[in-house]
This record gives sequence, C-alpha cells and structure tokens, in this order.
Amino acid sequence: MMRAYERLLRYIGFDTASEEDVAQTPSSPCQWDLALALAAEMREMGMHDVGVDDHAYVYGRIPATAGYEHCAAVGFIAHLDTVTTGVRGPSPYRVIRGYDGGAVALGESGLCLTPDRFPHLPSLAGKTLIVTEGTMVLGADDKAGIAEILTLCEQLLSGDRPHGAVSVCFTPDEEIGHGAALMDLSRFGASVAYTVDGSAAGEVEYETFNAAAAKWEITGVSVHPGSGKGVMVNAAAVAAEIDALLPPDERPRYTAGRQGFYHLISLQGDVSHATAQYIIRDHDAAAFARRKETMRDVARQINERYGAETAKLTLTDQYRNMAEVIAGCPRVMEAARSAIRGAGREPVSEPVRGGTDGAQLSFRGLPCPNLGTGGYAFHGPYEHVCVEEMDLAVEILAGIVDWFATR
Repeated sequence: MMRAYERLLRYIGFDTASEEDVAQTPSSPCQWDLALALAAEMREMGMHDVGVDDHAYVYGRIPATAGYEHCAAVGFIAHLDTVTTGVRGPSPYRVIRGYDGGAVALGESGLCLTPDRFPHLPSLAGKTLIVTEGTMVLGADDKAGIAEILTLCEQLLSGDRPHGAVSVCFTPDEEIGHGAALMDLSRFGASVAYTVDGSAAGEVEYETFNAAAAKWEITGVSVHPGSGKGVMVNAAAVAAEIDALLPPDERPRYTAGRQGFYHLISLQGDVSHATAQYIIRDHDAAAFARRKETMRDVARQINERYGAETAKLTLTDQYRNMAEVIAGCPRVMEAARSAIRGAGREPVSEPVRGGTDGAQLSFRGLPCPNLGTGGYAFHGPYEHVCVEEMDLAVEILAGIVDWFATR
C-alpha cells in the first residue's frame, strides 16, 4: 500500500499555481491536470460518486460500513493549487533520509535551511525530509494534504476497519481565497469536515483571522516637472504616502499570535497612475473593523490633500474567524483532539495567522477546523515536509473516522 509521501512526490510533478485577478475558476488551467489525475486515482481505488465539476472541484465518497450508516458523515478537504512563485513547472526536490537536525543547503541556490531560522528542525533529527532545491515552492501546501487524505481512503477501502460515510473534496484556488466559494455542500454530503492544510502533525486549528483585501487606484496629474509646483500629483509617490500613513509597527514583520496587521502585497505605477494592493487581518472582529476604518480614513486624508478623485479605495471582505462557528459544534474538536492523543501527540491549537477553506465553509454551515500535514515553511523555497509526520497525519485522520464511527 502506498505511503502518503510517495503520493506527494507524484503530485508535486504537477504545476498547479493559481493566478490572482483572474475571474474564472479555476484561475489557472494547469489545476485541471491534477484534478483529473486525482479523480482517476480515486476511481481506481474504488471510491464512489467520483467526479470533477465544471470548476475543477474533485468529489468522492466512501459509503458507510454495513451497520454504521447512522454515524455522522465526516469529510476531508485539501486544495489543488499552490502559490505563484514566478518559476513554473514541476517542483524540483531532494529526499534526505536520516536527517541530522542541522543546516541543509537547498541545491545550488545559495539558500539554506537552518535551525536558527527554523527552530523546529532539530526535533526532526533522524527522520526523512523532503526539501526544495531553493528555486520554488515544494507544493506540499497542499499536496501533502491531498496525499494524506487519499492514503486514508486507500486504507479504509482495503482494510476491515468499520466506519461511517467519508466524503472527500479537493478544491481549486484556495491560495487566492476562492477555494470554498463554489464547493457544492450537498454533493459533498458531510455534516462535519476538516481541511488538511496545516503545518505540524498534531495541530488542530479552529481560530482564523478575519480577512479583507484593500485595493487602491491612484490617479495622478502628470505635467513637466519644471512647471509642476502646485499642479503635479505623482501617483507613485502618493501610493508610498498611503503606505507611510498606516501604522508602521502593524505589519507582518512585527506581529505574532493574535496581533493583526496591514500587508502591502503589490505596488505598481508611475506619475500618472498607480495601484497598491493590501491584505488586512485581525482575529478580533472589533479590531478588524477598526483596521478597515483606518484605511478609509487614509483615503479621506489623501483626497482632501490632492483632490477628491485622487485615491479610490475598494475594500472586499474575504473570510471571517471561524472560532465562533466551531464553538457551537464541540464534537468536531473533541474528535480531532482524541485522534491526536491516540496517535501519541498532545493537540496543539494556535491561532491561525491566515485562513483556510474551512473558514468560509464553517460560515456556510459546515464546521471545518484545520489539521496539520507535517509540512513547514509554506509559500517559499524553504518549504519542506517530514515523511514520518505525514504518516502520523494519516493516523490522525483514521482516528477521527474511528471516533465518529463509535458515536
């Protein structure tokens, strides 16, 4: 029977980077390749009701064992896409067996995994790591989650473990905030679910940011600089001024835990026109609302200073903190914590400094905390995954299925 990491090594051969500012779903046609390959694999292992819809969502189901039809149907979700790194193609990787817990050079890139930057590394000594060659992301976010879910499914279909119904869905475009938007919950068919999209095995995350996107369109007045006094409005300089008006210590570099932030993700422009895109994050709903109001106040200041049409701000809410939903469904956390302890770990629940498909799904009526995959340092060339932690993640998923089969 295939281990989860073996599946991962196969899946990272698919380039599935999603694309910002693309209206269609999936945002990149390459996500179809993995979606169709997964559906074929699911059919081959004997899953039921396997299909890929018009937006590359992959669905499948394992019926309940006879006599267990009364048990709650539990679902597992992971996403197809990866972040865009500027480098496209299959992810080059290296497998390190018997890792010594120290520094690891990432190919010939000049980059290096070091314990001073990644303090968890010594705890992985003696295990097997999969690392990048330093040129792009590995793709374990979230192909590790996909691999673990399908390894669980193969075990359920090949073994004699009794279980309730199990539903699976693999979503496109999670990295750009669209992953749960078009998921068909009726087709999915679960009453509780888990995204498998976190870091260390043994994590169960239920508290996410409240999230919004802020887009600035800045219109300048371009004239010859020799006669610009009192007339010129340099749109690029105004964009820099907008950033300077935001609290300088409330940026990702200076925040942790439940501290929110403003994050400038892109800035482009010249004298005539500029654009700037931010994400706004906070765990606390009231503080989140204040952050959005701060953005609006900056827009008022800029337009009073340079003219009413200078800066146009568009704020778009993306997702909410799912903690308020999970609080109303205690069994979903009880099952996860029981399974983690059964696998020999103590559950860890840290506030997520980000979001998952589960945040949107929870507010659509499907309580959906997030589980660890054994992957680390996502969204960059330092991404790596531990093979033994992937095995542990599969064991935890099986423990969750067992928990619901006894209730």
